[in-house]
Amino acid sequence: MTDQKSALGGVALWRRIADAIRLDIVGGKLAAGDRLPTEAALAARFSANRHTVRRALAVLADEGVVAAEQGRGTFVRSARRLSYPIGRRTRFSEGLAGQARSLSTQHLGDKIENATASIARALAIPAGAKVVRIEGLSSADGRPLSRSTTWLAYRQFADFGQRIIEMTSFTATFASYGIADYARASTRISARHADVEETKLLALSAGAIVLVSEAVDEDAEGHPISYALSRFPAERMELVV
Repeated sequence: MTDQKSALGGVALWRRIADAIRLDIVGGKLAAGDRLPTEAALAARFSANRHTVRRALAVLADEGVVAAEQGRGTFVRSARRLSYPIGRRTRFSEGLAGQARSLSTQHLGDKIENATASIARALAIPAGAKVVRIEGLSSADGRPLSRSTTWLAYRQFADFGQRIIEMTSFTATFASYGIADYARASTRISARHADVEETKLLALSAGAIVLVSEAVDEDAEGHPISYALSRFPAERMELVV
């Protein structure tokens, strides 16, 4: 069997094998230090040839998920995954406190655009109304952990892009508008393959999985103030609801 695209959505077989092994690790079927089944056993499990299995294992090794030991086999590495709690009060720095020595957030850019129907619905504004779009990248101990895109109503936060550069955090920037605190109104979580930009910015291997959080935050009066899409590398992060 050649390394062809599968019939399921055109996804290469080696990529599906890598995804399945990742899920075995994330789901607890394989723990740190466990030896993976042999190439022959994996080839039989996925109806693939050994070359395809080797390619999948090479990708996982590049990500630091597994490591091959000559003469012994391939083992799950003890790479630490961080836990990010999602609740009524969700903050990047607070959620990862005590799990990393240093946390940082990089402002990648901002612009004004017109709200799509989904953004307008999340922010309770008319479709086509102006919104501020903020792009960011958050890291822990130098490892990229979150690629975020956030939208806010222009009529309320016209200069948010300029303020967040100076204040560095969303919490401080909201406070500058008189919003002393805010809470999570809703969160939707899904998973998919990282796109080209996410693969580069999050330092991932081709075919890596990202967890996608679609979130709306609201002020003390229950008015939506932000709508955000955050993408987390699945092999580095777990989202705890």
